[in-house]
Amino acid sequence: MTDMILVYVTCTSLTEAKKIGKRLLEKRLCGCVNFVENANPMFLWPPKSGKINESQETILLVKTLENKYDLVEAEVVKLHSYDTPCIIGIPIAYVSRKYLHWLAGELE
Repeated sequence: MTDMILVYVTCTSLTEAKKIGKRLLEKRLCGCVNFVENANPMFLWPPKSGKINESQETILLVKTLENKYDLVEAEVVKLHSYDTPCIIGIPIAYVSRKYLHWLAGELE
């Protein structure tokens, strides 16, 4: 296991994802972000209603270190338009040493 994590965030649009991603980079909370447009989730909402909804979202992938997760989450919550944004930290088991060294250097 490494110290690197990938934070998966769903956003309402590419504009929102870029706004959040740029802020995370400016604050040096991550070294890189990626955007995946046209995700089509199905989900239960509102809570406890049993109603199935569909929408279109952009996925924001945030490459960072485990010790930055709480700060990343707080910043996403502050900027996100959803009341309950999806923010998931995924531990990275394997990553090239050179990439991890670069990432860690950017977050010092």
